[in-house]
Amino acid sequence: MSAAAPLGSALPAPARGARRPALRRFMRHRLAMFGLAAIVILVVACAIGPYLSPYGPLTIDLRHRFQPPFLGPHLLGTDQLGRDLLVRLLLAGRISLTVGFAAMGLSTVFGVIVGLAAGFYGGWAGTALMRFVDAVLCFPQIFLLLTLAALVSPGVLTITLIVALTSWMEVARVVEGQIRSLRERDFAVAAEAIGVSDTHLMLRELLPNVMAPIVVAATLTVARAILLESYASYLGYGIQPPTPSWGNMLNNAQEYLTSAPWLAIVPGIVITLAVTGFNFLGDGLRDALDPRLDIHR
Repeated sequence: MSAAAPLGSALPAPARGARRPALRRFMRHRLAMFGLAAIVILVVACAIGPYLSPYGPLTIDLRHRFQPPFLGPHLLGTDQLGRDLLVRLLLAGRISLTVGFAAMGLSTVFGVIVGLAAGFYGGWAGTALMRFVDAVLCFPQIFLLLTLAALVSPGVLTITLIVALTSWMEVARVVEGQIRSLRERDFAVAAEAIGVSDTHLMLRELLPNVMAPIVVAATLTVARAILLESYASYLGYGIQPPTPSWGNMLNNAQEYLTSAPWLAIVPGIVITLAVTGFNFLGDGLRDALDPRLDIHR
């Protein structure tokens, strides 16, 4: 066994036996279970739902233009061209959820790198990095998003990168604070004293102890990314038609708010359900992974 091996067993990370109480706390969190169920249903429906429908996303049914939900052959109604709203909603969900998950992954990786470096090295380098984080946080997120979106050609890849670039700062602050605290703990001091490299100390000894807040922050970032994509697409700077997204479905529906309100209500409900589900899931993970928090739900 290597000299650094005993240090891993002395870390304050949860032991394998401690995972079961955390899982039980999570499963007792009713809102978190609702959020998890809503997310699973949305993901599965968006993944396989369009293949089960007899209508295609571009199929035009002129006889049933502006059909209200549940009052005709189209379950959730049709739009101004007679296209099936349910199929377009599920295809839009693929785009919006893909942007949310991809932006979450990119922003989490970048935020962890910045927070890890700032918290570990400290000094002028850490101060400079965190002042940069504070400077970016000074800009309203939606205005920063729209400014960046106006400078590039809109599309799925570009809007994902832009959302990620405007969503990493909170993760960096969380990681920096946790690493700075753990840096002074006995196990970190002992590992440094026996000569482990900085990379080993950061990635093998410190980072595993910060995974719980990172997971919670990443979950909440998905909800924020979905909202930001919806904002940008609604304002015309995000996903462009004919590629559907929940945001541009709202954009296309705004001129029919009085004559066909379901064109806006249906995607609005789905956006609310997705964002609420991820927020509830994040709250449940936070409560489950922090045993000091009592759950009275």
